[in-house]
Amino acid sequence: MTALATAAPALDLRTRFYDELDPLLDAYPDVDVVLAVIGSGYMGRAIERHPGRVIDVGIREQALIGVAGGLALAGRRPIVHTFASFLVERPYEQVKLDLGHQDVGAVLVSAGASYDVSAGGRTHQAPADVALISALPGWTVHVPGHADEVAELLHREAAGTGRVYLRLSGQRNSRPHPVDGRLHLLRDGARAGGEHGPLVVAVGPMLDTVLEATADLPVRVAWTATPHPLDAEGLRALAGPAPVLAVVTPYLEGTGAGEVAAALVDRPSRVLHVGVPGETELRRYGTPRDHAAAHGLDAAGVRRRVAAFLG
Repeated sequence: MTALATAAPALDLRTRFYDELDPLLDAYPDVDVVLAVIGSGYMGRAIERHPGRVIDVGIREQALIGVAGGLALAGRRPIVHTFASFLVERPYEQVKLDLGHQDVGAVLVSAGASYDVSAGGRTHQAPADVALISALPGWTVHVPGHADEVAELLHREAAGTGRVYLRLSGQRNSRPHPVDGRLHLLRDGARAGGEHGPLVVAVGPMLDTVLEATADLPVRVAWTATPHPLDAEGLRALAGPAPVLAVVTPYLEGTGAGEVAAALVDRPSRVLHVGVPGETELRRYGTPRDHAAAHGLDAAGVRRRVAAFLG
């Protein structure tokens, strides 16, 4: 008898998250998944094989976080999932109190990053999510750029105890990179003025866009999937004694600026932050690609900003 072929791992980040839930619940008996309707239709196998461990609270986002806090207080490890605007913005007080103030852990896994669900309108857009989570003490933020990174981070954090925000995007890079919390130099300085020439840091799924945008510019390119807490030691080592630095993020422009400034506080530096502009309010829904172009987060827009910065 010929063995059944194993399905190839999903490349879409959100789909990979759903695919990992059944084996994850097998591997970690203290993990529960908490939903507010969104995603339940993709978790049939996990729901069937692990009765009582996938909890759908209905369209009640504040209760979503409250239930997760209660599970954590009872010694469980909740993985909480919905769109970013409903996971972070709508129940922000519960995130602050029921998880943070109670000092318990959970893994919040969002979908619909920034403007991925552009057709859903402003209610489904949340470019400020990373800034909001980073404003609370004790949180780690992961922004993976490849489905394999999602799987690795999900299993690692399911085995942990901390408060974690795992941000999934419809945008993705062509290949995975190490998700160890550090900055990794992926384009060296041979053609960028030496070891400490201008540096562009790409966060998560912005890497391929940044590599395309800067292909003909004299810059080095580094990458991380964990923008908070920032790898300050790695940034200092890569940036050098007089940093010329651009940070490109798929979320609110300037998020993390304080951490970058703190890391370079003793060095004369020039820093550009490229992200979703805080002063821009797009009122035509369009597609995610339309939004990226309008915000200057496609390759052409990033190139314009970085080239102008370099002068």
